[in-house]
Amino acid sequence: MSALGRRYAKALLELAREQGELDPVLRDVGAIAGAWKESAELREIVRNPVIPRPALKAAVDGVMQKLGCSKLVRNTVNLLADKGRLAHLAEVLHALEELAEAETGRVRVEVVSAKPLSESYYARLTEKLKRVTDREVVLVKKQDPSLIGGVVTRVGDQVFDGSLSDRLSELRETLLANGDTP
Repeated sequence: MSALGRRYAKALLELAREQGELDPVLRDVGAIAGAWKESAELREIVRNPVIPRPALKAAVDGVMQKLGCSKLVRNTVNLLADKGRLAHLAEVLHALEELAEAETGRVRVEVVSAKPLSESYYARLTEKLKRVTDREVVLVKKQDPSLIGGVVTRVGDQVFDGSLSDRLSELRETLLANGDTP
């Protein structure tokens, strides 16, 4: 999490708490983060240095209006635009998501597998992680065919790599260390 992202995220969450708008702000942040992840056009517009700031600000504000974002969230994003920091929107959104999860007692867990896993697997994993972390678990499911098989689970800064590609890499390093050639 970048220092800039954390600074804006903390300020927004503090204002939301003071104004009793924490839930709407968290909902809006989720909506904007979803739009950001799904829309390559939005990311391209925000990162394009040729677009004048007023036009960029108007475009992003239009997106937030369509999403039904609260005035507090819109003002924060507009402040980023005014300061020429709209290109850091993803960092702010990421920091907001992390801080909001900590605030609400949740933890985001990223589960990466070569192919989609069964819902029963995800349910068992969620229950185990809930017991271990003593927090509500929010699973983010991703696929990466380069893993070949197995699962990589990320809880905060901790990574549990149970992928086949990692095991093969470890085996290769062991063989090389012993003077064997793979």
